[in-house]
Amino acid sequence: MTQTARQPFQGVLQIAQYNRHLYARGIICVGIAIALAIVPALRLPMLTASAFATFWICSSLLVSYYVYDRSGLYELDWLPAMVGHSPRKWVNIHAGLDETSGRIAELFPAAERSVLDIYDPGEMTETSIAEARRVHGVVSGRADWRRLPIADGACDAAFLLFAAHELRSNDARACLLSEARRVLSTDGRLIVLEHLRNWANFVAFGPGFLHFFSARTWRSAATSGGLVVERTLTLNPFVHVFVLRRPA
Repeated sequence: MTQTARQPFQGVLQIAQYNRHLYARGIICVGIAIALAIVPALRLPMLTASAFATFWICSSLLVSYYVYDRSGLYELDWLPAMVGHSPRKWVNIHAGLDETSGRIAELFPAAERSVLDIYDPGEMTETSIAEARRVHGVVSGRADWRRLPIADGACDAAFLLFAAHELRSNDARACLLSEARRVLSTDGRLIVLEHLRNWANFVAFGPGFLHFFSARTWRSAATSGGLVVERTLTLNPFVHVFVLRRPA
């Protein structure tokens, strides 16, 4: 299995496509605010609102370009150090958009691998993930995140790369992490890659940062799922890695 080369601007174009309804609404709101600014009493608040909206439209695309297209994130060169050893078997768990399994296979060529699609429209209610799935079509490896089709302790590494946040409830995320714990070997590692609900992502994405969850929320989910946080890594101001393992 080889990694498909990413095209220039692929990441930012995907973000724009999957969230085009939000960008369209933002542009419409900017237009309405500018139009209302002709009323003297509304001029300052409307121009202020339009300035913030315009800034976040532009900043979200610029940051997306940096994170997904320029930072080297998807080269995954940071991943082996997080796993800490060469796994005999790994599982990559995604939510219907898999852009990493090929590269993981290149990093661990001797390992057995599984790739699971846990997309669940009942729990994954954001429009963007449904749009991404519509664009890319149904992929193989469908699985129920409540009971992964992998034997207990079978995997030395598991990966949730920009996937776990698509489960919008705390209980669902804890359940998924509990399942990941079940399939991990004693010395296995679960790698969770996520944007955080923090100041950097607020500046970049505005209200869109509410799509993400805080570091405290992820730590709580890990604890609820029976895992401990072994280490963390900040890849850039916007993206964070949690390395989780079974308790000693």
